[in-house]
This record gives sequence, structure tokens and C-alpha cells, in this order.
Amino acid sequence: MTFTEANAVRDFVRDLVASTDTQFVAGRELPRRADEVLLEGPVTEALRRLNPAIEADPRRADEVIHHLRAIILAARRTPNPVVANEEFAAWLTGQKSMPFGPAGEHVTVRLVDFDNPEPSANQWMISTEVTYKVGRVERRFDLVLWCNGFPLVVGEAKSPVRPAYTWIDAAAQINEDYEVNVPAFFVPNVFNFATEGKGFRYGSVGMTVDLWGPWREETADDAPTPSGLAAVRAAVAGVLSPAAVLDFLRFFTVFATDKKHRKIKIIARFQQFQATNLIVARVLTGEIKQGLIWHFQGSGKSLLMVFTAQKLRATAGLTNPTVIIVVDRIDLDTQITGTFNASDVPNLVSTDSRRELQALLGTGARKVIITTVHKFGEAPGVLDDRDNIIVMVDEAHRSQEGDYGRKMREALPNAFLFGLTGTPINRRDRNTFMWFGSTLDDGGYLSRYSFQDSIRDGATLPLHFEPRLSEIHLDAAAIDAAFAELAEQHGLTEADKSTLSRRAASLESLIKADGRVRRIAADIAGHFRAKVEPQGFKAQVVVYDKPTCVAYKAELDKLLGPDACTVVMSHSARDPKGWKEYTPDRVELERITARFNDPADPLKISIVTAKLLTGFDAPILYAQYVDKPLKEHNLLQAITRTNRVYPPAKTHGLIVDYLGIFDDVAKAFAFDEKSVQQVISNIDVLRGQLGPAIQAALAFFPGVDRTVGGYEGLIAAQTAISGDAARDAFGQAFSVVAQLWETLSPDPVLSTHQADYRWLTDVYESVRPADVAGRLVWHTLGAKTLELINAHVTVEVPRTDLDTIVLDAQVIEDLMSGRPTDVDPIEVEKWITARIARHLGNPVFIELGKRLTALREKYAHSQQASLEFLKELFLLAKDTVAAEKEAAEVPREEQGKAALTELFQSLRGNGTPIIAERIVAEVDEVVRAVRFTGWQDTRDGDRLVQQALRKTLYIKFKIRDPDVYERALGYIREYY
Repeated sequence: MTFTEANAVRDFVRDLVASTDTQFVAGRELPRRADEVLLEGPVTEALRRLNPAIEADPRRADEVIHHLRAIILAARRTPNPVVANEEFAAWLTGQKSMPFGPAGEHVTVRLVDFDNPEPSANQWMISTEVTYKVGRVERRFDLVLWCNGFPLVVGEAKSPVRPAYTWIDAAAQINEDYEVNVPAFFVPNVFNFATEGKGFRYGSVGMTVDLWGPWREETADDAPTPSGLAAVRAAVAGVLSPAAVLDFLRFFTVFATDKKHRKIKIIARFQQFQATNLIVARVLTGEIKQGLIWHFQGSGKSLLMVFTAQKLRATAGLTNPTVIIVVDRIDLDTQITGTFNASDVPNLVSTDSRRELQALLGTGARKVIITTVHKFGEAPGVLDDRDNIIVMVDEAHRSQEGDYGRKMREALPNAFLFGLTGTPINRRDRNTFMWFGSTLDDGGYLSRYSFQDSIRDGATLPLHFEPRLSEIHLDAAAIDAAFAELAEQHGLTEADKSTLSRRAASLESLIKADGRVRRIAADIAGHFRAKVEPQGFKAQVVVYDKPTCVAYKAELDKLLGPDACTVVMSHSARDPKGWKEYTPDRVELERITARFNDPADPLKISIVTAKLLTGFDAPILYAQYVDKPLKEHNLLQAITRTNRVYPPAKTHGLIVDYLGIFDDVAKAFAFDEKSVQQVISNIDVLRGQLGPAIQAALAFFPGVDRTVGGYEGLIAAQTAISGDAARDAFGQAFSVVAQLWETLSPDPVLSTHQADYRWLTDVYESVRPADVAGRLVWHTLGAKTLELINAHVTVEVPRTDLDTIVLDAQVIEDLMSGRPTDVDPIEVEKWITARIARHLGNPVFIELGKRLTALREKYAHSQQASLEFLKELFLLAKDTVAAEKEAAEVPREEQGKAALTELFQSLRGNGTPIIAERIVAEVDEVVRAVRFTGWQDTRDGDRLVQQALRKTLYIKFKIRDPDVYERALGYIREYY
């Protein structure tokens, strides 16, 4: 017995589809001519059965069929039937009408019965070997699934035992042959499928083969994955059932326009189809009012929300619901609104203001509303208490922290809440599980589609990491000498030296060093020209901050020309005027994005630091040069900008790693499902703990009137905890409250405690020590210190001899499960560069040069030992603070302290002398931090002191009396 395409695959699918509700009719026995697309007998029968006006006058069926034929005939003249397919789909889904009513009134024409869920409500047939002929061109389709005489699905089978053939050949035959040479047959088409008995893929009309998707059912992690004909059986059951085909037709198909202004048809992938149906089923049941959906970055969350909104709005049992899409950033609002608009979703509104959102919800608008979470910030309590409101929160791990999420829940107390995220949720994101996860869902997720799933299915591409690690060398002796001279020149105390040392010896200072930026920019330019540009791809450079963006732009312009790259960053009122061209508004950002996605545009590289690291979909983006420390969600969202499919040449996304971030990627994938499951079930316990914790903190203030504001109220509160022991005990009690508050946010239960919590927070902040002096010293001498460092730091060209790390589905699975990867740790040792020998001795304070040397060792280690899963950053040695020598005489500063003490004691009430003592101590610390000879005569020195004094008096101690401020400033100018 032989195994052929027909008997092993085609007939297998035929027999799976055929049932009591789906009749098998061989192609040669169909009631049609070879040049006809429709089975006009069943079409006429359905028109009469589903339309009373046509039943009353059967001639009207011919009128409808005439319109349908005209659409099909028009498609014969085009190799792309998508436009005709869209028009025909409108007829199939009941969006067209004819003047068949009384007095010529238009009534809807129904071709398919969507109201009755039973398959028998429509006439279904499965046929094999269906021939279609136009002139001399003739094609024969292996399988066709008909509904009411319309060929909704076409399938092509290949042999399972001939290694030269795969599902790809079958899909290509449909896409590149049938649709091109006999496009008219595909005008009524919902989707096509291809199988060789091992794989099963489906796609829509006009969709290139590389975009065809698989079908899989979610299974338990330990369940075996079906293969061969078992996998085909599962796919046929999921895709080719009558209910699934009509679902795809009505809810899971959108027509859009691509960037070349061509009409395209998009059909849901299986994870979008399944997640939407899980959400709709949960809403219809009404027992659980939340759910968490994790679909990895690039797998189509925006379209998932489109499909879900369409089905929710059309579901009869929900009585015309309101669907709200909530995002946490304007750029995501723009992206998702664009997706919905491109999909022609009806009754869509994107809110422009908080007032508009409140008006829509206050009037019970039955629409699809897209808004940012911040627009709930001023909601006056409940805006709409209906229970047929469904909220989908995009990037749920970010958007529901703090007051905005709580305000949203208060405004919509009975809404269903579904959180969507593109990155795995770990133990640090327990709030996301708590507020969207359910104990009844496996692992806390209603639907999960992981990175390895998306790579395996071809929804996204693997990521390759190319380490190009730079080495930083310091001239410790030169730095020590220069710093000692700087310290002596400005009369720095030991504390001042420690402050400068701590700030200058930071990772930021080393990454942003001018010489390093030049060397890295040169390496980026060379790498781009050699490995990215020749393939027709584009790149993104991710750098430390906004000034560094501008610095890289200047360097790359010298190497690549001014048109090759641009900077894209958010606007701030503090930005220099020269940055305006790099902070585009929404319209300009859309123009830049369109240019970047255009292969012919000279714009090749975007330089960013935060903007465009999320919500930026550019399939042409291949390489990302990372020169910024990124962690957890931010890291995953950034690097997955490169994983979008871009056929035919793009096989992976490339991350060029200048800082050794690969291990942080591995950590970001690791999460403990047992712990998050426990979090979901602990919420009621935490709610019960909040009230007693707040009362315990308030117990430190007996008799204090919390309705009194200003410095009078603050003095009373501070006096109640004036001793060190009382203040420390209050701090511990408040920390318990703060942790509970953060964990429970955004639970509406917080609203009942909001006033007490804010009062406690204000009091805590007023007594919490602040490093005001350290910031002022840095502001005064930081630039000089960095200049000193840059003069004695050299950067070697990044290493190019390091192995590329491939982050594919198997590696990700190994990382998440804790299994060792294929990378041998011994091989990683060659990444480690020569280390700087440690200084001997144990000085009174840690000199700047030695601190930088220790940091450099840590910095090099964190770059190059990434596969060993880097440990915590090395701790810098503790600062040593030497006591000032006591002077024999009372210096002028002590006289100033006495004058200030007298001034502030005049403000105290009965029993509150403590405040004067604390204010004087802080003001004295501030002034000593910036003193130098003649500071009173310099504009910068006087301005710094005034700013610090205002912050101390106005903000920390709530003293806003202008006279007091001027008198204090006068004493400072006189005595300091």
C-alpha cells in the first residue's frame, strides 16, 4: 500500500471535515459549470431562507446574485483579488442592503445565518478536486469548503512521504499560482490552508507564504506536542469547523492599507483567535471579571484588541457594550489608534482630553474608546457603573501602578478588566498578577503566548547577540594628583571629596565620556556599513540619555553624513533650543517613522534613549546597537524592536551589545509561577492588613489635628515624633503602610484611606534626611571633576572576536527552565579583559582614582562575564567622613547659626522648639556645601543658595513667609 497526497492527506482532511452537518460532494458532482465560482442553486436557496423580502418575491434573489457576479467578474482583471474580496466580505457579513422593503426602503441582505450557532443553520459542503476554468486557464483545487454555495476556504495538500515537498510548496501554489491566474475564485474566500500531513498553515488572500501561520491548541507544559497527522487533525478541528470559519469571516479578519498604499487582508493568528474567544467567554459567563494575557512582543497584541473589540461589540448577549482600550503612553495611543483606524473598526473614538473621556463615560457611550490611563486622573468618582463595560489595558505591568489605575477602577466599578502584556511577568510584578490574574487560570494567565512560541510559529524572529565590548583604562596616578589639586583649590572637606568621588565614579560618567562616544560611534558606523546597509536593512542606536543622543548624532554625522541618521526623543521644557528638531510632535513622528520604514529613504539609523523603545513597529529594523544599561521589561521591550518579520531576507534580529546585557535578558525571562499564583490568592489578606497598619502609624500622633495645614500642622506632627527613637519607630510603621499601599494599588479600597495616607506620607517626607549638600557640591564642581576624569580615561576599540549569541526558542526555553545553555562558561572567560591590579593600602578616605579603578573592574566584569549570570554590582567602598577640627575661636559661620536660630525660634509655638534647631542645621549644611571666597558676588553662587534655601523652607518645612526667607538669606550673605 502506498501513501499519496490524495489518500494520506487530502482525504484525511476531507473525512475530518465531513459530518452530518457538512456534506461531502466530489468536485465533478457539484451543481456548477467549470467557469462558475458560486453554487448558484444553494445561494438562491439561502437568500430565500434568510430574507423574508426575497422569500416574498424570489426574483429578488437574481438581483442579489447579479451584484455578486459583478464583483467576481471585476476581479478577473486584477492579479490581486483583495479589493474585490473586501467588497464581497461586506455582503457575506450582512453589511449590504437592497431596496426590497415597503416603498423601496433598503433592507439588509443576509447571505449567511450568524444568529443560529448550530452548523445546520447554513448549508455546508466539502469538495475535492474542484476545477475552475477561465478561457484557456484552468486550475484544480484539492479541497474547497462551501457555505450556502460560497467557496469560503480553499486547501492544497502535498504528499507526506516525499521530502522534496512541504506545506510551503502547497501554500505557494495557492498564493503564487491560483490567486494570480484565477483570482476570481478567491473573491468570496475567507482563508486558505496548506498541509503535507506534517505541518498545517493558513493564510488570507494576498498574504505571502512567509506570513502564513500555524494552528495549535494550548496544552499543559508537560503534555506532548502533537506531530504528523495528529497535528493536522488538531488544526482541522480548530480552523475548519463551521463555527470557526464563520468566526474568522465575521470577527477575525480586517482589511487595511499598507505603507505602499496597497489594500491588504489580515487574518487572526491562532493565539489571537483563542485569546479573543477566551475573553468573550469570560465576559458572557460573568463569574470572573478579570484576566491576564501575555503575548510576547511582536506577536500582534494591537490586532488582538481589534479582533476582541469587534467580537465583543457584536455579541448579542452583551447588549451593545462599551469597550475601552487603555494605554500608558501617548505613542502607544497613537500606534493602537492607527491600528484600529486602519482596520476600519466602527464606532471608534480616541479621547483627546480628560474632559472628553469623562463626558463619554458619563453619558454611557456605547463605543470603542481608546484612551491613556492618565486621563482617569481627575475622574470624580464613579463615571459609569454598567457591567457591560470591558476594559483592555495594554502593557498592564506598567500602567496600573499608583493613583491612575485606582481612579480608573473607581470610575468603572463593575467593568471587566483584562490586562495585556508583551513581556513575562516576574515576581517583582506581583501587582499585575494580583489585579488581572485569576486563581482559576493556569499559572495566573488567561492566555499565554511566549517568546519561544512566537519564534517557533514564525510570528517573530530569533535574536542574535553580537558582543562588541569596550575596555576602559584609567590613569589612576594622574587622576589622584589632579583631584588633590582640585580639592585643595576649592577647600573641600572630606565629606565634599566623598560626594564628588561618589558621583564622578559612576557608570554614567564612564559610558558618556567623550572619547568613548567617539570610539563607539566609529565602530557603529563601520559595522553598519559592512553588515547592515548592504542587506537593505536599517538600525537603531540606544544610548544613555538625551545629551548622549545628540553627541552620537554629531559623531555619526561625521562618518555617515547628516542624512543617514536622526535623533528621536521626548520634549522637555529644560531642553536646549538646539534640540527642537529632535523632539518631534505626533505628526512629525509619524513622518519620521514612515521615512524609516521606507527602504528607499536615506534615513538609515534612529538614535534614541527612551522614545521608540516601545510602540515602534518597524520590520525593516534589523540591528540595534545597545550602549545603555537596560533591565527587565525595558530591556525586553527594547531588543524586541528587531524581531519583526521582514521577508524575504531578514532571518533574525541583531543586537550589537556594547555593555554585556545578555545575562540581564536571561534574568528577565525567569519567573516563578508558584510565587505569583500565591500572590493572586493573598489579596484579601492584604486588604485586611492595610487599615490596622495605618492606624498603627497614626497612633504616633495623639491629639494632633490633621486638618491643620501649613507649618503649624507640620510643627505639631514633627513635635510628636521629636526624639530619634520615636522618629525611627514611626519610620518603620510607615514603611509597612507604604509597602501595603504599593502592593494593593490600584485597589479601590485605597480610596477610603487616601487622606490619612497622604498626611502620613507628607510627615514622613518632612523628617526623612535629604542629601541637599551633596547635590550642591556636585552642581558646583561636578563638571570640573568629569573633565578631569575624561582627560585620563582611554577606551579601546570594541572587541570583535567574541562569539555571537543566538537567542532562539530553545535558548529561551533553557534560560526560563534554568537548564544550562549551549554556551560553555569556559569559553566565556576569553571575554574577560586584563584586569587592573588593586591598590594597596587602607587610606582614611577612598581616593577618586582608586574608586574609579574598582568601578572599572566591576564594569568590565559586567560586560564580559554575562553568561555566568552576573552577580549584583560590586559595592563601592563606604565613604569616610572626617570630623572638622574644632577652632579655638567662634568662626563667622557659628555667629550665623546663632542669628538663624534666633530668627526661626521666633516662629515656634508652645512646646515646639525642635523645628528651629532642625532648620538651622539643614541651612548651615547647605551653605557650607557651596561656600567659597566671594560666592556672594557671583550670580551662580547666589542662585544656588537661594534655590536650596527655598527648597528647605518652602517644601520641606512648609514655611512660605517671604519676610522670613529674606531675613534668612540676609544672615547667610552676611555670615557665610
